[in-house]
Amino acid sequence: MAVYQIDEILKLLPHRYPMLLVDRVLECDDQTRITGIKNLTFNEQVFQGHFPGRPIMPGVLQLEALAQLGGILLNKLAKKEGAIAYFMGIDNARFRRMLVPGDQLHMEVNILRSRPRFARVKGTITVEGTLACEAELMFGYAD
Repeated sequence: MAVYQIDEILKLLPHRYPMLLVDRVLECDDQTRITGIKNLTFNEQVFQGHFPGRPIMPGVLQLEALAQLGGILLNKLAKKEGAIAYFMGIDNARFRRMLVPGDQLHMEVNILRSRPRFARVKGTITVEGTLACEAELMFGYAD
């Protein structure tokens, strides 16, 4: 099982600050499953406006973090480092806990279906063992 630090993540994803939402990959089998973390800090730009006095990570950024983790797995599977696995759809998204500065997001993505130009994955985020977010995400590769 591979472990990727930030330098390797930067090779695998085209995203950069402030949109890079994966701090470390803990496990990746390069085939069907990947786990990673995102550490939330008060210094992140989004918390200055969402919401002043009550900082909460927006649900759309939670889904983006899962999509980025899924993109790493799909790029490893397709042997396309740095390619863009375009985020094309969301099904069954549920937000079960507010995510706030100080939380460490434990993310997991599993491939449900994969074809050369399309993939469907299931992603979850837990914090301290409690489910915070889950969704099915669809991806496609463009030429």
